[in-house]
Amino acid sequence: MHDDATIHGYLSKDATKESVENAELTPTVSSVDAPGTGQLAVEDPPSLSGTSSGTVGPPTALPDVAPAEAQAEATPPDPAGDSRQPQPPQSLPPTPPAKLTSVPLPAPPPRRESLQPSGNASNGNARPSTDSTSSRRANGTRPDAQSLPSRSASPASHRRSMTISRGHSVSIVLIASALETIAASKEAKRSPALKESVQRALDMVKSGQGGDRPREIFEPLRLACETRNEKLMIASLDCISKLISYSFFVESSAESQGLPSPPPSPGPNATGAQADSDTSKQSLVDLVVHTITSCHTESTPDTVSLQIVKALLALTLSSTILVHQSSLLKAVRTVYNVFLLSTDPVNQTVAQGGLTQMVNHVFSRCKVAPLSLSRSDSLATLSSTKVGEPRSPLTRNSTPAPPSKAPSETSEVETFSQTSQDHKAAAPSTVASQSDPPQGQEHPYVLCPLSTKDDLICLSRPSEAAHNELLPEEVQDTDLIRHMSTNDLFIKDAFLVFRALCKLTMKPLNSESERDLKSHAMRSKLLSLHLVLTILNNHMPIFVSPSAIIYSSSNHDATPFIQAANQYLCLCLSRNAVSPVPQVFEISVEIFWRVISGMRKQLKKEIEVLLHEIFLPILEMKTSTLKQKAVILGMLQRLCQDPQALVEIYLNYDCDSDAADNIYEHIVNIVSKMSAAPVMHTPTKGNDPTSPGLPPQSKHHPTSVPPTLTTSALAVPGNLDTTSMGQSEPQLKRQALEGLVAALKSLVIWGTAGTAAMETNESQARSTLDTESHPEAISPDPSTDRLSGFGSLESTRQPTPDIADDPSKFESAKQRKTTLLEGIKKFNFKPKRGIQFLIEHGFIPSSSPQDIARFLHVTDGLSKTMIGEYLGEGDEENIATMHAFVDMMDLSNMSFVDALRTFLQAFRLPGESQKIDRYMLKFAERYIAGNPNTPFKNADTAYVLAYSTIMLNTDAHSPQVKNRMTKADFLKNNRGINDGVDLPEEFVSSIFDDIVGNEIRMKDEVEAAPIPTTPAPGLANALANVGRDLQKEAYMMQSNNMANKTEALFRTLMRSQRKGSKSGEQYFSASHFIHVRPMFEVAWIPFLAGLSAPLQATDDLEIVELCLDGFKNAIKIACFFDLELERNAFVTTLAKFTFLNNLGEMKTKNMEAIKTLLDVAVTEGNNLKSSWREVLTCVSQLEHMQLISSGLDLPDNKKGRGKKAPTEELANESRSTHITVAADMVFSLSHYLSGTAIVDFVRALCDVSWEEIQSSGLSQHPRLFSLQKLVEISYYNMGRIRLEWSNLWDILGEHFNQVCCHNNPHVAFFALDALRQLAMRFLEKEELPHFKFQKDFLRPFEFTMVHNSNPDVRDMVLQCLQQMIQARVANLRSGWRTMFGVFSAASKVPTERIVNSAFEIVTRLNKDQFPAIVRHGAFADLTVCITDFCKVSKYQKISLLAIAMLRGIIPVMLECPECGFKVPAAERGAHADDPMIKFWFPVLFGFYDVIMNGEDLEVRRLALDSLFTTLKTYGKTYPVDFWDTVCQELLFPIFAVLKSSQDLSRFSTQEDMSVWLSTTMIQALRNMIDLYTFYFETLERFLDGLLDLLCVCICQENDTLARIGTSCLQQLLENNVKKLSPARWERVATTFVKLFRTTTPHQLFDESLRVEIDGSTPDIQDPTESSGEAIVPAPLSPNDQAGKAGAKISLNDRRRIFRQIIVKCVLQLLLIETTNDLLRNDEVYNNIPPEHLLRLMGVLDHSYQFARMFNEDKELRTGLWKVGFMKHLPNLLKQESSSAATLVHILLRMYYDPRPEHQAARPQVADRLLPLGLGVLQDFTKLKADTQAKNIAAWTPVVAEILDGFIRFDDKAFTRYLPAIYPLATDLLGRDMAPEIRQGLKEYFTRVGYIQGIIDRS
Repeated sequence: MHDDATIHGYLSKDATKESVENAELTPTVSSVDAPGTGQLAVEDPPSLSGTSSGTVGPPTALPDVAPAEAQAEATPPDPAGDSRQPQPPQSLPPTPPAKLTSVPLPAPPPRRESLQPSGNASNGNARPSTDSTSSRRANGTRPDAQSLPSRSASPASHRRSMTISRGHSVSIVLIASALETIAASKEAKRSPALKESVQRALDMVKSGQGGDRPREIFEPLRLACETRNEKLMIASLDCISKLISYSFFVESSAESQGLPSPPPSPGPNATGAQADSDTSKQSLVDLVVHTITSCHTESTPDTVSLQIVKALLALTLSSTILVHQSSLLKAVRTVYNVFLLSTDPVNQTVAQGGLTQMVNHVFSRCKVAPLSLSRSDSLATLSSTKVGEPRSPLTRNSTPAPPSKAPSETSEVETFSQTSQDHKAAAPSTVASQSDPPQGQEHPYVLCPLSTKDDLICLSRPSEAAHNELLPEEVQDTDLIRHMSTNDLFIKDAFLVFRALCKLTMKPLNSESERDLKSHAMRSKLLSLHLVLTILNNHMPIFVSPSAIIYSSSNHDATPFIQAANQYLCLCLSRNAVSPVPQVFEISVEIFWRVISGMRKQLKKEIEVLLHEIFLPILEMKTSTLKQKAVILGMLQRLCQDPQALVEIYLNYDCDSDAADNIYEHIVNIVSKMSAAPVMHTPTKGNDPTSPGLPPQSKHHPTSVPPTLTTSALAVPGNLDTTSMGQSEPQLKRQALEGLVAALKSLVIWGTAGTAAMETNESQARSTLDTESHPEAISPDPSTDRLSGFGSLESTRQPTPDIADDPSKFESAKQRKTTLLEGIKKFNFKPKRGIQFLIEHGFIPSSSPQDIARFLHVTDGLSKTMIGEYLGEGDEENIATMHAFVDMMDLSNMSFVDALRTFLQAFRLPGESQKIDRYMLKFAERYIAGNPNTPFKNADTAYVLAYSTIMLNTDAHSPQVKNRMTKADFLKNNRGINDGVDLPEEFVSSIFDDIVGNEIRMKDEVEAAPIPTTPAPGLANALANVGRDLQKEAYMMQSNNMANKTEALFRTLMRSQRKGSKSGEQYFSASHFIHVRPMFEVAWIPFLAGLSAPLQATDDLEIVELCLDGFKNAIKIACFFDLELERNAFVTTLAKFTFLNNLGEMKTKNMEAIKTLLDVAVTEGNNLKSSWREVLTCVSQLEHMQLISSGLDLPDNKKGRGKKAPTEELANESRSTHITVAADMVFSLSHYLSGTAIVDFVRALCDVSWEEIQSSGLSQHPRLFSLQKLVEISYYNMGRIRLEWSNLWDILGEHFNQVCCHNNPHVAFFALDALRQLAMRFLEKEELPHFKFQKDFLRPFEFTMVHNSNPDVRDMVLQCLQQMIQARVANLRSGWRTMFGVFSAASKVPTERIVNSAFEIVTRLNKDQFPAIVRHGAFADLTVCITDFCKVSKYQKISLLAIAMLRGIIPVMLECPECGFKVPAAERGAHADDPMIKFWFPVLFGFYDVIMNGEDLEVRRLALDSLFTTLKTYGKTYPVDFWDTVCQELLFPIFAVLKSSQDLSRFSTQEDMSVWLSTTMIQALRNMIDLYTFYFETLERFLDGLLDLLCVCICQENDTLARIGTSCLQQLLENNVKKLSPARWERVATTFVKLFRTTTPHQLFDESLRVEIDGSTPDIQDPTESSGEAIVPAPLSPNDQAGKAGAKISLNDRRRIFRQIIVKCVLQLLLIETTNDLLRNDEVYNNIPPEHLLRLMGVLDHSYQFARMFNEDKELRTGLWKVGFMKHLPNLLKQESSSAATLVHILLRMYYDPRPEHQAARPQVADRLLPLGLGVLQDFTKLKADTQAKNIAAWTPVVAEILDGFIRFDDKAFTRYLPAIYPLATDLLGRDMAPEIRQGLKEYFTRVGYIQGIIDRS
């Protein structure tokens, strides 16, 4: 880099007396201009930027002197400078150009303090400075007398120039020699004025007075310059520059202390600095500048030019003589011209370097930041200050308001302290990533290095932190009309220089200049662009600081610097960013990058316009060159590498409805497309890599040419090296891919950086393992990382987000924008529908025409054609909207054609004439309204003329029109339209000329100018296109349109900013990590496409590595934010790229994909969720591949597809350490996964395992890799908390169930063995009481025993359990229960050996482990298990042994202390389980179970016997409530089958049921009655239940059951007759009443049963024949179910009813017999209370009456017989006679019973007895002997008993009833009668004789 030393070398080369220096500096000079190399100097010229790395000259040529200003800051070293100072000069990079030149000295001098540029004092300590600027410039260390004072000689106290009057002879010699040279020249002799002034000056010098009268000493030098004599000019200029160095021309008589050191601010009292002091004449400084600059003309000799540059440089850089405004611009312009006009390469180089320094100095003396912080603090804080911190509303605007209104900020201490903690991370990286030390930044405000991509971020704040302190005090007052401070002037100077440079960059190039890099225009453009870039690179704080304000000299208007500079900068970019000249284009892109990285907050809208209108379109254009695309991509790549910038682009454009484009999304899409584009393998065309702007290489002249500027010459720190970019399509693709990966990295950094701390604990163990065994799995090594521009995340988030940064707000904004874009799309397709949609979603506030029109006006993206169509419609609302739309246009004060053009820009005019008509009417009205002073008399005129103009436009420019309209035609057409008069002819003509010369077109059309088509092949075309670069021409057309459109947009923008609207709206700084989620969601598809395509297409491992890196980052984001769809997409794609399912096609890149997938599994395991499936499938396939490659022939279900084996190399790679270790870590680290992640992991592994097993079929060697791994991870994870383990085992257990039952026994054996090992391990763990982990863990054994029918497998299950029992019996807890479950299952197996071995194990356990089983709550399971063995049907021997075992348990149980029977109830704990329920019940239930379900009759009999024996044996010890349980749960349920048919389901056949009922149940019922009798006192309370049960048993259609029921009932009552209390008798009586009612066949009287049905009279079986049938329980239906009156009854129904009636009749008879038997039993009769006896009599009486009524109804009986009720005429004779007999017998017995209660009941008895007896006698007399012999036989005993009863009446009663009985008795005499009746009659009549006194009693 040419720094000052070098330049001074050049300067002094031609200076008169400084020859010594040449020797020292020659190497540098020659290195600058290396003639004879044959290289055009364009390629590697000296780099002249103010800040570039030293591309030129060995650094050793320039022993380093720290530049003056850097030295000035003694205490605060510059961060970048720090690295330089202590080192020996040789090792240093080239020195940054200082603002004040320095010269080589033999050794670095000690650091000393020096004067700051006046407006820019250092840190507020006002240290006395040492030598003035020029002492640094003392050239070399020459010993001669003429040399300037050496550094060490200069005293430290000097502030002003070394004046001659102080007596330093050196100075006198210095001036005198120059004056003498002038005096001796011919010109002095010719010009008296010159001669005189020289003489006066010499006299003054000699007398030592010159120091106080600078003008007089300057006069001769000025005049000498005007002589144009080369020698004189050189001498004079040299002297002037020396004097400037000594601050000789400072015009002031004031004291010598100079400026006070700020703050507060240099005020007007800084007299030493008053360069513009109020002298009436031109100030001395201006005079000096004028003198020097006027020396330069186009013909000035090079030697003079050098001196001019030297003098101007010295003057500009002087810290005491301040040059401002026009003089400054004059000085800059002169040096600029020297550069342009000089032909000497040295001069050009010197001028360029000088210019760079001047510009740098002008900017660096501006002060925009406080220095009140101590230097070390400020370094720590400012260098890492984030943009995203809270700030005042003022600074959020892109153009800050003038400072006077700035609200005070938080105190700086507070603002800075919160960021200082970031410094640790930020600072080292900032330095680390600087390839070149930053240069040119010895500015007081530069508090951190300015070369990295985010330096601007650290710098965007310093100024704001203490905004108010910076403001000059005057400005803070209201009184602004005071002197501008020096700093204000400096800032204004900076602006003027910047503006001038920008204007220079905008000068258009003609096509000649474009081709010739040496042309003036091109060099001018490149230099000015380069200077603009340098300024932006080094002095960004001036642009972004709110304290940089420009005050207008006329009215003191304040404009922020950025706002003033903005428009020039933007125009500079819009004009140059489309340049086809690669050098110009590249610098423009660099400048734009500086704008994005440093000013995006201030230039929000402008950046959007440039990206949207220029840079992104160029990237997408077919006509732009590869180089251009590459350069833009390079810029976007840097954007992608800056997380904060990237996130802010998304927040400010993609989430902003006002931004037309989703910039972030657009960028990702473009870059993705470029990355994914297929590369055409065509040989590159000769001119492709070069740019359209470059001449062919062969034309380079081999001669030495002046150095020109290329981008490499202008390297600025942080610039991209573009020399090798864009040379081929693949290179461009690669670049795009790098951009994508960088963007993903940035998103990862931004999204996950702050959360890393939270996850450290969880992942510590994982990471330690990672580092030990798997270094590659950690994040990539930054040193090898091509994208390590990230350094250590300089711009990551601050730890706590801004309050203003609310992600939900942005999300809804983004949502709103998406909806708006959808609405716009709808509008552009169907306007009406679009408007409707936009109104519904609130984008248009209402459906009023004004609102719609306003929306159409202001919204970007609406199709102008559609607006035209919509507004042109004839509907009322459309017309109203169109009128409102036009009314919003301002057409005032415009010419007619301009107004029409403006009007037609807003929409595209439709083609239909009616629509055009409506538009023109409205236009005319609006135009006339806004322009009253037109030649039009009314609106009609304007309307006709407008229509006519539209026609003319079409006619003049439409390609379809052949004969075009002439001016005469046009005039003729418009005759007389102005209210009958012609319009002025020149007016109409001007319209014609305007339209013909300039078509009215839409801006959009201009934009989309046609791209010239590629010419057709053929000789003619080839000749026509010779020398034409068609691609370039097309590009030029497009790019000019782009530039024009952009400028138009900028002009609009500037106007709106000037009007004071809030410019650029609010800029949002990002600080929240959540933004990454929506950013990834909108862009994941392009990311995926951009990463997958290159991965698929290439085999280049570098690119593969890049893609895979991208995949890793994408998966990291998807996992971190739990984006399921995205995660699955990336993981699945990555898994596909492993090619593990297609080994033959596999390449190295696929191995890399495998490694990546494994790394992802290790690092992202906690968040992979369902994507584990892909990962684990790959691990499984990987193992498969290793097996195949090791030569094993693996079974594969997919037959007929011979798999190709992988290549040897890949096979070895698959066994490499990386892969093996990573694959192993996937499993071995599983115990670090979170509780939820391990569940996902295990679920996926189970799925993969099942797939493997299924794929192996029935092979001898099934694939069990994943199953093996499942066992391993179960081992690893056994230490998890039980809750997590249970969740795991739910899945694992289910899988083992599945696998153990696989039909391939090899699989089942392996699984069982694995399960056994796990169980052994698991059983080592202690299990607390009441938990059931063991039980769940062992359950797969049970499942297998039940579901796997392979006897070997079942046998294995038993062996496993036996082994566990042997080894771990002491640890078994809840596991016992599952074990017995397994044995129970084994009991049901049809293989005898398995049943036997299971029974053996159970027998042994019962014998040896009974206490343990009881203790761990498995007693019930043991009994169930034994019971199951009791029910084994095939092996009776086992069943019988099992029953014996069950019985044998009882005494053991009662003795066992664990069962607690020995403990008195009082001592048991309150909540201890009841041992009855816990132990007795299971045993009894076991018997019950066998009774109910045992298939073997003998076993059932034994069980029944055992149950009742046990109850009888031990029942006395049972508490009553346990008896309750026994009855409810065990005894009564045995008979449930009688009540409900559901219970029958357990019988497989009816025969089984019949057998069970007729054997087991009947025996059970008898045993039950026996048990009741045995324990009647205890069980009496359950009598009701028993009676109900007997009722049910009796009321059955099967008379066998009914008979047993009645006999049991009878037995029960007879056995317990003495124990029944009256209440119980009452219950018994009720039971009988209920039984009689239930069995009364009321349906006999139902007429509907006697109706003929289809005349069929079916044969009905006689009930007596059914006795051979199987016994089936069938409860009777209640009586009320008789058919409803009139209801139709089907034949089958009727049969069923008849059957029921017959059964009821039979049952009724049975009941009468039972009652009779019971009541004739003396014990029963004697114990039953009379009232209950009477109730029984009542039901018997009812039965008798019912039968009698039926028997008497002959018609009814005949009817029933006819319909087939019975084969013979039905009757109820038996019922009638037997009920009557019982009645008579019992009533008589009661009547004569002497007990008092019976005596009391005698009247009731008599009331029953007499009518009955009389009735019977009466009926009997009517019986006919011939036909009713049967009846007579039935009734005879009854009649005999009645007569006997009557005879025994006492006299009183006999007498009373005599009149009734006697006649009947007499009637009896008239019949044949049985002897017993005859005997009775005899006795009766004898008694009558006695009573009537006929016969004497004696």
